[in-house]
Amino acid sequence: MKNLFCALFFILFTANISAQKSIYPIFSIPDSLTQNANAVLRLDQMDIVIASQRSMNIKTQRVVSVLNEKGLKEIDAFSHYDKTTSVENIEAIVYDALGNEIKKIKRKDFRDESAVSGSTLFSDNRVLYLDYTPISYPFTIAFTCETETSNTAFIPQWYFIGGYYLSVEKCVLNVNFPKGLGFKKKEFRVDNFNIKKIADTDTNLSYIATNIPAQKQEDLSPSPSDLFPKVMMGLENFHLEGVDGNATTWEAFGKWYGDKILTGTTVLPEETKNKIKALVGDEKDPVKKAKIIYDYVQKKSRYVNIAVGIGGWKPMLANDVDRLGYGDCKALSNYTKALLQVVDVPSYNTILYGDRYKADIQSDFVSMQGNHMILAIPNKDNYIWLECTSQDDPFGYQGTFTDDRDVLVVKPEGGEIVRTKIYDDKGNTQEGKGIYTIDGAGNFYGTLKIASQGSQYATKSRVENMQPNEKEEHYKDYWDNINNLKLGKITFTNDKENIRFTEDVQLSAVNYGMLTGNKMIFVVDAFNQYTGNIKRMRNRKNPFQIQRGYFDTDEIEINLPDGYSIEFLPSNYELKGKFGEYKTEIIKKENNKLTYKRSMFLNKGKYSNKEYDEYRLFMEQVSRNDNAKIILTKN
Repeated sequence: MKNLFCALFFILFTANISAQKSIYPIFSIPDSLTQNANAVLRLDQMDIVIASQRSMNIKTQRVVSVLNEKGLKEIDAFSHYDKTTSVENIEAIVYDALGNEIKKIKRKDFRDESAVSGSTLFSDNRVLYLDYTPISYPFTIAFTCETETSNTAFIPQWYFIGGYYLSVEKCVLNVNFPKGLGFKKKEFRVDNFNIKKIADTDTNLSYIATNIPAQKQEDLSPSPSDLFPKVMMGLENFHLEGVDGNATTWEAFGKWYGDKILTGTTVLPEETKNKIKALVGDEKDPVKKAKIIYDYVQKKSRYVNIAVGIGGWKPMLANDVDRLGYGDCKALSNYTKALLQVVDVPSYNTILYGDRYKADIQSDFVSMQGNHMILAIPNKDNYIWLECTSQDDPFGYQGTFTDDRDVLVVKPEGGEIVRTKIYDDKGNTQEGKGIYTIDGAGNFYGTLKIASQGSQYATKSRVENMQPNEKEEHYKDYWDNINNLKLGKITFTNDKENIRFTEDVQLSAVNYGMLTGNKMIFVVDAFNQYTGNIKRMRNRKNPFQIQRGYFDTDEIEINLPDGYSIEFLPSNYELKGKFGEYKTEIIKKENNKLTYKRSMFLNKGKYSNKEYDEYRLFMEQVSRNDNAKIILTKN
């Protein structure tokens, strides 16, 4: 009996030890995956089962080892749900550095909040997310989730590397689907990484990715979405918000979207129709009518952020927007369209990817895409584009959030891929005219008028709405080359008709000119000096991109101090190359006055990693010449 008891004790003891066996210990991660990494994706597995046109099940497992505080954003433990999508299961387990379990997080422990703040119309759209504060680093979180949905229009992309400083140990995608729904995929950069396609049949698709080292962010790199692998997926025959859809061609997709999703959403109260007709009056020009209505929408409504996919691209009813005075991009665009219809001005809902980094609707992959909506008004052979979420944008102005990209315009006859406005590099202008005076003590007093147009208008006009402390911070950062900067009166002229923003600034600084013995030294270019730093990189991996070109011109009058004569004046300078052109000129005038002229033109474009050093040298030469100094001698 004693021997039997000992044997049983040994079996139970070893079973208990085995049950507590560590999972995902940090020390088991290969060194190659911890280098440059803030987090390591130990496992990311997505299993998608499309049972029918109206049924999709998605199971996800995501195990992330977080090495430091910067890696917290890679946890991604959340799930949206609404009337058509249910969360069947969700949980997370936290492990310490040795892989020992320290916390189990059940569904009730996840934060459950509205996905749309401030909108009672979308109270059924909610998000479950993990709000975990670690007690130490490193640690590991294993997150699992299962959702069931009748919406098959949005099949998740397989996009497991969302950014830099994240390495991947193992990622798996499995998709099962029936024949006859027209399943399709589009691969991006899959061949550039350690990814194997396990299956690609008429009912199954599988990939596995292993041991992908983290990449460091390099200056001027394209967006991670243009560098890392992904797979887009879609169905030609899908279901969305109770409606079956078809996506064989953009024309057919647009027709379906207009007929099945948008129909009935532009009804307005008679009172509002009469108000709009009275507002427009006898105006016959459709563009002028549209301006009146756009101004009305900007003054009446405000934007609330409602995630794309919620409501499945179906806008709030125009009636509701009219009553409540708010809406998201879909709602406000559709509301503006409804108002335009009242005065017989045609307009089209337009779907796109809105972001300062330009991203196209994939024109060769017909599917539900995009994250934003604007409005297109036909104008001869072109379109006038309206950003209906902004209360400040000039009529027809496309800022850097929607310019120069392929978008889907939804016309009554069907969808059409169109390019939005392209701002020519030489049209993105900043024109500086000013004067500054240096006194005998080296103190600086100046006034400057800066007029900005094109995409530079978008950057500069936002200053007008800043708080006083934010304005001061902005200008001190803009003129970081001027020590002891003191700002005086600042006035703005926002010419929305010509889309031109002008800043009139008074400024001063003590000791701008450095006094040494009987000499004074100061930098000629006070107002528009390039002070950036293009880092030297010996083994750059990625291409680089200049998203938007620009053309700056400056003409500055300089008053030199009495009692001084010029000992040294920088030479005129000119630089030309594939990246742009740069030129400076100094003209001596009577009575100790100078005129300084500067022009800088930069070309937008995508360039190879091999051209980076050439670009760095180009900008270094600009920086060096912008820092050229005058030497004065006391008489």
